[in-house]
Amino acid sequence: MTIRLLASALFLTLPIVFAAKAGAVDAPRSSASMVTGAVTSQPIGHYEFCQRYRAECQIRSRPAPAMQVTAHGWDVVRDVNAAVNKAITPMTDMEVYGREEWWDYPVDAGDCEDFVLLKRKRLIEAGFNVSDLLITVVRKPDGEGHAVLTLRSAEGDFILDNLNDEVKLWTDTPYTYLKRQASFDTGRWVTIENGKDLPVAALR
Repeated sequence: MTIRLLASALFLTLPIVFAAKAGAVDAPRSSASMVTGAVTSQPIGHYEFCQRYRAECQIRSRPAPAMQVTAHGWDVVRDVNAAVNKAITPMTDMEVYGREEWWDYPVDAGDCEDFVLLKRKRLIEAGFNVSDLLITVVRKPDGEGHAVLTLRSAEGDFILDNLNDEVKLWTDTPYTYLKRQASFDTGRWVTIENGKDLPVAALR
């Protein structure tokens, strides 16, 4: 299914993307969610992104449990992750924009943050809550910074990653989780457990 056809189908089936727990079928197995801490520094790339897309960084939400995602909803998540990974060519900010740490919606090429922004945008358009789609900074096993998209769900926190077409529970990835967007404010960031600040500059 192409992403254009997928988008049409999503709006027709939007009421069943989320459902009560009793109605969900074949959702991924539950595990612990990330434990977040205090408000922390906003990555410079996201700060500058917010200067250009102010409305996207001024959305505030009341604290609420993550929603139960239906089987159809998980299909949508997996399709968006794989489709964006296929459509966008990994390239550095310098190669694409001529400067470092420039976060933006990619057209056909971009780095890890750009993949995250596009996936987040498409899932919001599909009906997922903004407060459940959080840009997240991690450290790869080699020590390099990287960005992924965290989907908060009643089953746990799941990761959409440009380095993997499979949507995985965060504890099943090889990363150290450092900080992510706050679920209560799209312009603020919070720490993740014992994480510490690290610039995001990874392509792969």
